[in-house]
Amino acid sequence: MLSVIADDSARAELHTDLDELAREGARRMLAAALEAEVDAYLAAAAAERDEQGRRLVVRNGHAREREILTAAGAVAVQAPRVDDRRVDPVTGQRIRFRSVILPPWCRKSPKVAEVLPLLYLHGLSTGDFVAALEGFFGSGAGLSAPVITRLVAAWQADYQAFCQRDLSDRDYVYCWADGVHFRVRLEQARLCCLVIVGVRADGTKELVAVCDGERESTDSWAELLRDCRRRGMRAPVVMVGDGALGLWRALEEVFPATRQQRDWVHKTANVLACLPKVVQGGARKALAEIRDAPDRDHARRAIEALVRDYGVKWPKAVAKVTDDAEALLCFFDFPWLLCQAAAA
Repeated sequence: MLSVIADDSARAELHTDLDELAREGARRMLAAALEAEVDAYLAAAAAERDEQGRRLVVRNGHAREREILTAAGAVAVQAPRVDDRRVDPVTGQRIRFRSVILPPWCRKSPKVAEVLPLLYLHGLSTGDFVAALEGFFGSGAGLSAPVITRLVAAWQADYQAFCQRDLSDRDYVYCWADGVHFRVRLEQARLCCLVIVGVRADGTKELVAVCDGERESTDSWAELLRDCRRRGMRAPVVMVGDGALGLWRALEEVFPATRQQRDWVHKTANVLACLPKVVQGGARKALAEIRDAPDRDHARRAIEALVRDYGVKWPKAVAKVTDDAEALLCFFDFPWLLCQAAAA
């Protein structure tokens, strides 16, 4: 059985979440788009040269790093610079390259909240980034067909390399899994993103897998888990997730030795949804007493108190806890999960 002894710095690192993964993905995506935009600008002016045959438009390093506020958080970016020595024949002034994607004054992207899900979900599932890019940058952004083609090819290559990487060199002590549904209008109405994040024995948290699935079905999760197993992934000690039956049935099929831990965030929301608002405050405290109990015995007594206080009038809500009691209390068997149970 694997075990983890984490110091304070390691515990802090364990709190890396999907927001950080999204920020890193947004940073790489923006950097690739900026490089492609500059390459297209240089290619269009490749034939223009001075009397000595030197190109009039060349790269000139990168600008100072700055932060752009996006829906994924603050993203640090270094925009590539262009040295354009051409002169506008009408005004007589030097022509300057200005990025349409990232103008010099831009500090916040107002459209990313609407388009980023489309980029990740629709682009990931169909490879069609054109509609999302047009919505993000505007129809007059100057993104030519070659630029779009290059970006799509680069993203597809990165994703394929990610999906084919070897997983045999690492052990995941526990994994967190969830299906991410986006409120965007797609032809594939049942489509969602299946995500697995793993924590290694040294405390490193990393994205294990992300792919499109159909409503978190058993077949979709099983196919993803089988693919991870084919690439050398060994069964994690614990899998953390919500109550979606598709994941757990697939886990029993592919990694039957892995223990199941229900996600307390989802469970709390599901219980409260079955209760009238007037009692939700007290029920939330009762659920917290179970989750934050010092040991399993105290947690079981807290469950008994929940049943006594709410079971008669709201049996459906209480059953969501009692039916999943073993999976909700799994982390008590693994001390290194105690500090993560509430944040999983």
